[in-house]
Amino acid sequence: MTFDAGTLVWMVPLVVWSVVWKGVGLWKSAKNNQLKWFIAIFALNTLGILPIIYIKFFQKKPSAD
Repeated sequence: MTFDAGTLVWMVPLVVWSVVWKGVGLWKSAKNNQLKWFIAIFALNTLGILPIIYIKFFQKKPSAD
C-alpha cells in the first residue's frame, strides 16, 4: 500500500489526534477505576470522539473535601 503526500497531510494529524485523546481517556478511566469505560475506549476506534465524551460527561469528578 502506498500513500501520496496529499494523503499523509491529513492522515498524520488525524492519527496523532486520535492517539492523544485515546491516551488521555484511557489514563483517566484507569485512574478512576472505570473498567467498562477503559475497555470501550481501548477497543473502539472513534477518532477521539468516545474519549472526549467520557472526559466531558462521564469521568468521576474529584470530591470537594
